[in-house]
Amino acid sequence: MDAQPPPGGDELRTRHYLQHLGARPIGHQEPTMTTPEPRRPVTPTRIIPASAPLPARAPDPDELPPWRTPPPPPPVMTAEPPPTPPPPPPAEVIHHHIHEHILVPYDEEEEPRPRLWARLWDTLVTWRLVVAILLALTPWCGGRSPVGIWGHTVHQARTDVGMGAAYVIAGIAVAVSWALSRRTGRALPRFLLVTTLVGGLGVLDWFDPILALTGVHR
Repeated sequence: MDAQPPPGGDELRTRHYLQHLGARPIGHQEPTMTTPEPRRPVTPTRIIPASAPLPARAPDPDELPPWRTPPPPPPVMTAEPPPTPPPPPPAEVIHHHIHEHILVPYDEEEEPRPRLWARLWDTLVTWRLVVAILLALTPWCGGRSPVGIWGHTVHQARTDVGMGAAYVIAGIAVAVSWALSRRTGRALPRFLLVTTLVGGLGVLDWFDPILALTGVHR
């Protein structure tokens, strides 16, 4: 077999570059040659005597190195007191004026009441009563007055029907005429009242009180 020529400079440079890159040429069967790095001597930085204690161990990955001081704790955050509310405005003073009106009934000055006789006089003595008295006492009935006629009638009743019946007739006549006069107040009922009241005296007799007290007839 023929011996191969030694590689040239370009080939050597290419091999060097490929070796540095960790690549091999295609079809190249030469093993890659690695140049070992020279071993550097170990130079001790500290010599610990046999009686001296060993230094502290190295910190773990999750521990802080001893030369690094931990940061100070964060200051305690104290909540600020709430602001003092402003003082309330002064209360509004409301004055309520209460007016009390007392209604007192107005009492008119009462006129002094007339006396009993004056009231009776004002009630009885009216123009109707005056007319009734004149008609009852005037003799215009055949020369005799209505009072005289009624007095003679009740006096005759004592003789005809008896004393008691005569008193009953006279009393009924006075009561009826008084009721009519009080109800109507006209002149005619008052004329009848005057006639029966004054003419009814004809039923009386002077011996009647003795008869009433002793029961002795004449």
